Amino acid sequence: MSTPQSTSLDRRALLRGIGALGALTFTSRPGLGASLSLASGLPSSDAMGTLVLLQMSGGNDGLSMVVPFGDDAYYSSRMTIAHKKSDVLPLDEYRGLNKKLGGLRERFAKGEVAIIEGCGYPNPNRSHFKSMEIWHAGDPRGRAAGDGWIGRLSEVVWEESKDPNRVIHVGATPPYSLESGAHPAASFAFPEGYRWVGTEGNMESYEGGEGAPKSSGSGSLLDALRGAYSAARESSSAVRKAALSYRPGVAYPDTNLGLALGTAAALIQGGIGSRVLSVELGGFDTHNRQVTRHDALMKELDEALAAFHADIKGTPRGEEVTLMAFSEFGRRLVENGSKGTDHGVAGPMLVMGKGVRGGLYGEHPSLTELDKGDLVFTTDFRRVYGELASSIFGAKSKDLFGKTYPRLGFLPT
Repeated sequence: MSTPQSTSLDRRALLRGIGALGALTFTSRPGLGASLSLASGLPSSDAMGTLVLLQMSGGNDGLSMVVPFGDDAYYSSRMTIAHKKSDVLPLDEYRGLNKKLGGLRERFAKGEVAIIEGCGYPNPNRSHFKSMEIWHAGDPRGRAAGDGWIGRLSEVVWEESKDPNRVIHVGATPPYSLESGAHPAASFAFPEGYRWVGTEGNMESYEGGEGAPKSSGSGSLLDALRGAYSAARESSSAVRKAALSYRPGVAYPDTNLGLALGTAAALIQGGIGSRVLSVELGGFDTHNRQVTRHDALMKELDEALAAFHADIKGTPRGEEVTLMAFSEFGRRLVENGSKGTDHGVAGPMLVMGKGVRGGLYGEHPSLTELDKGDLVFTTDFRRVYGELASSIFGAKSKDLFGKTYPRLGFLPT
């Protein structure tokens, strides 16, 4: 894969590449307070880093991402869709990366990528929606648990300090993990141009409409809405300024993930106080034609990650960034009749960044000791979440997930 080249973007290219964010919404649960303070950036003395969450939606086939080419059971189970040993980028004598992940392989060799194998949870659910809820909540109850895990993290780390620029999703639909009753997150979609959709007229119309709530003090719903509108306008202005003033050092790929990570880089470097950013790459529900479809996704993933890394590398804020990639479940070991795979259980997670202790973590699931045809998970995904929360933000896993999960060691304490 070629290295991203430096480029000087004109205004139109910039708007397309990193500024076309769309309408601003807030991700919160009922009970949002009226007062939302907006920081122009956290103090330089703040030791916290920045976490980027990359959701691979649809159920990523981990066996086509981290390929167990040294296991005969892999080839006997996938007669037509297995990756040839000669095509795999070896990590050791047993496993290697998909051939489209050349950039990731280079960073792994430099010790900047941790691959955590066999990630999942007890009593797995194979529904996309329910399993994603569990991953977003960090709790088997899913949405019934309340706030998402990042929402709980915000409550633990920042308590009364509310800033809608602190947690941001770059994409059309904000994930449940960001939901919070006290710390709303911002979310940006991708229409043709960027603007905040909302004016004082919206408030006037709402206030005067039939059945509209009337102000009854600082704690009223109407006052809360006024505060949210005001915060949205200020947040929109800060985000727009950060995006339009940013000049990336590389050309990002013209893909959804490339544009989203380019936007994330602009917000990180813009100094608006963003500490958690979320992006998504969809299309992983590969029930048919898996090789072609999954390889294309691996190519998009690799090129976008390479550009993002090259862009932020060597900058003060960029050196503090840790990116974690996950999916709601893996795929079954045996291929189906449509040259694809069906919903499974365990799969790998990726963590990368300057501070990461690269290498292989956890245990690769057995390809012969299965549970009703599925790989058996070997690493609870909350161990990964807990280590990220502890090392980056100083939060304890017990405060987030109700129990202490042992560290894997891919980040320093």
